[in-house]
Amino acid sequence: MRQTGSKRAITRDQYDAVLFDLDGVITDTASLHAACWKQMFDEYLKGRATQSGKAFYPFDLVTDYRLYVDGKPRFDGVRDFLKSRDIHLLEGTPGDPPEAETVGGLGNRKNDLVSEAIGNLGVQPYEGSVRLIHQLRRQGFKLAVVSSSENCQAVLEAVKLNTFFDARVDGNTIHAEYLAGKPAPDTFLTAAKLLSVEPSRAVVIEDAISGVQAGSNGDFAFVIGVARKGNAEELQKHGAHLVVSDLAELVD
Repeated sequence: MRQTGSKRAITRDQYDAVLFDLDGVITDTASLHAACWKQMFDEYLKGRATQSGKAFYPFDLVTDYRLYVDGKPRFDGVRDFLKSRDIHLLEGTPGDPPEAETVGGLGNRKNDLVSEAIGNLGVQPYEGSVRLIHQLRRQGFKLAVVSSSENCQAVLEAVKLNTFFDARVDGNTIHAEYLAGKPAPDTFLTAAKLLSVEPSRAVVIEDAISGVQAGSNGDFAFVIGVARKGNAEELQKHGAHLVVSDLAELVD
């Protein structure tokens, strides 16, 4: 049964570990990623439209971001969005230069924009998330962060939360271990294995459709959706057992 917020949702007798997504859950970086996706795709689509003489249709920050790239490894996001526009590029490699017109090149162009934005703008954590992390630590939960971003460690260090997590599975792990990205459950299952915890004793906290799908697909005991964009019903539809607007709702 789907629920709305409850401070007693995560209890030590039922669960041993909590697995957090990063962008949009712990830190206010989801909007930064979305802006960088839009900048990268719009520049590419404008150039393509100019060359072909066809109309330019920009990347939509709401629909396109939510459906095709949010929460996914960046190369998967590139593929899925281009597929939605019936655009087919060569794969290239993960090491392609950002100017290359390949899946690898476009993905790396977006990553460069994110790194630049983080350096220029900094990163802010959500206060409710920080409070929940501290509470869960005091209660003896094992904690992991599971993110598609290769900037995960740098972001955690920037907000001084890196020492709170027992395990980290991020974009670097995905590439090194050839893991399938969200909505496949592989990244969360890998984090649970690193914590020596069964999915049946673990909680997943996500703000992306692909993320709650991953938690559901991995048969995790409890999947919490964070609806910062008023999309509670959508998160529930795709696998969230509980939806909150901010993690402060789970803090005693």
